[in-house]
Amino acid sequence: MKKISSILLAVCCFCTLPFGTSCTGKVENEDSTLTEEKKVQNKFPEMSGDLAYTYIEKQLQFGPRVPGTATHKACAGWLRSELQKFCDTVLIQEAMVKTFDGKSVPIINIIGQFKPDTSQRILLASHWDSRPWADEDLKDHDKPIPAANDGASGVGILLELASKLKNTPPGIGVDIVFFDAEDMGKPEAMNSYCLGSEYWAKNPLPNGYKANCGVLLDMVGGKDAQFFYEGYSYQNAFKILSHTWGIAAELGFAARFVPEAIGNITDDHQQVTLHTQIPMMDIIQYDKQTKNFAYFWHTHNDNMEAIDKNTLKMVGTVISALVFNPPF
Repeated sequence: MKKISSILLAVCCFCTLPFGTSCTGKVENEDSTLTEEKKVQNKFPEMSGDLAYTYIEKQLQFGPRVPGTATHKACAGWLRSELQKFCDTVLIQEAMVKTFDGKSVPIINIIGQFKPDTSQRILLASHWDSRPWADEDLKDHDKPIPAANDGASGVGILLELASKLKNTPPGIGVDIVFFDAEDMGKPEAMNSYCLGSEYWAKNPLPNGYKANCGVLLDMVGGKDAQFFYEGYSYQNAFKILSHTWGIAAELGFAARFVPEAIGNITDDHQQVTLHTQIPMMDIIQYDKQTKNFAYFWHTHNDNMEAIDKNTLKMVGTVISALVFNPPF
């Protein structure tokens, strides 16, 4: 997945800037003397990162989670059983989709719900599949990658959060969705990615699904990872985006959640917003020095050595705080 468009910054500066944003891409207050109301006012479950790390390890123990393989199916069964331990309702969406080369592959989207009858809701998602090949690696290009960070990290954090929500239910409804087949695309064809989220967004489960907003976690476990205002999120989900970065700043993570805009990144949140009109933003690691993702992206080095417990704890803490302090 995930190509970064360099066009966005020019567009943002001259056309679609949210109020109070400078052409540097940094968000500024209209009046710096005004004091904003604190975003974190309610207590929230503590996240350690240790459990998320264990959940990532478990996913990798199944092997690469490539749609249509036995290891993929086995991991899907485990993810379902884990969510059933914690959630009020668990739903499975199975379908056949076509990849860029015309092949039909089976996909499994997995949905866990807390308070399914509550109208005020937040959608939290990550993809759980592994890329079938290592196109950024110097060798073994045709072998699937472990996908510890690019896939399993977001799932691990959301499973840890689910375990907390079981005993500390939030005041709003929470939906955790694990999208399949995000990473089966062709690098030069951005519309060939995100097959699971596209299918779910066009065929929402549960039927008629609505949420106030959504958050996608992707590549959220790397050491010293930084997260910026992803371009599509900046344009289409600025309220939840800026609120989440504000929470991170209040919790002491301003150096890691940087309120500066970068280009559009092809990812699952685009499909959700496009087809459901739910404003969904993307928390995704980005390196401003290299203008790319982490060095191990789409290589066989995307393994447990790429995962940092401190980053897992940080991101998990921000998401936990968000669920108990939503912008609605």
